[in-house]
Amino acid sequence: MTESPALRLDGFLPYRLSVLSNAVSRQIADIYEKDFDLTIWHWRIIAVLGETGDLTSTEVAARTLMDKPSVSRAATSLIERGVISRTIDAEDRRRAPLALTDEGKAIYAAVIPRALACEKELLDAFTDGEKRDLHGLLTRLSRVVSPDRALWAGD
Repeated sequence: MTESPALRLDGFLPYRLSVLSNAVSRQIADIYEKDFDLTIWHWRIIAVLGETGDLTSTEVAARTLMDKPSVSRAATSLIERGVISRTIDAEDRRRAPLALTDEGKAIYAAVIPRALACEKELLDAFTDGEKRDLHGLLTRLSRVVSPDRALWAGD
């Protein structure tokens, strides 16, 4: 009988990326959960709409890699709170884009500087060259896991 190779989670890249992603998300989540009572799913929708403007739930799901039911539940909650709105496209009645309301725009404007400060704190651990290398490595990994489409707009 052949022995299976050992898996050491501390050296297993998918595990390390997942744990690091969760830790970074948790650090940023502390900003918007406490002050705005938002979940990670809520914030992802607000962030994408704040950056891009009106998108359908399907488009939000594609940009965030959230599953469509999660987007739908979070969007419904945000609509009920008056943070986003959903309208029917006059030219294509099947299309119902989501958009930030004035309250949603205010939340977005309040969180962004704090999120950017959090990112700066993380990136301050690197030299300029290491930052470029990190960006390049993340882009290359994204192309391995998603060769058919870019995970980020800059890819």
